[in-house]
Amino acid sequence: MNLNKVMIIGNLTRDPEVRTTPQGTNVASFSVATNFVWKDTAGQKQEKAEFHSVVAWRKLADICGQYLHKGSKVYIEGRLQTRDWESQDGVKHYKTEIVADNMVMLDRRGSDGGASRPVSPPAPAASDEPVEEEIKVEDIPF
Repeated sequence: MNLNKVMIIGNLTRDPEVRTTPQGTNVASFSVATNFVWKDTAGQKQEKAEFHSVVAWRKLADICGQYLHKGSKVYIEGRLQTRDWESQDGVKHYKTEIVADNMVMLDRRGSDGGASRPVSPPAPAASDEPVEEEIKVEDIPF
């Protein structure tokens, strides 16, 4: 049995860049920063930021491009993927990124989270389905 699963909560370090492949598939790429805080042996608080490259495809790419912006707090769920390529000078390069399967916007409604432009959520579809409540960061059990 194998498992390749990634879950992160962090802030976008730049606006998503949405492109279209020659086959017509939309792809969004962006970076998410997460912080790790600990106390060293002397009891001093230490902090380290990690930067994660994220790629979203198809409809999720469209949503990320439309609603996310630099500074947005997000939950990303997906899998790790490593790409490799050879540059013109013959050097082999590697890049590990998160291929997103799911994204949840964690910014509070009405706050811009330091953003330069407002984000408005999509209008709810008219249906008899119950409307889901917004997930609050404080309610996440981990």
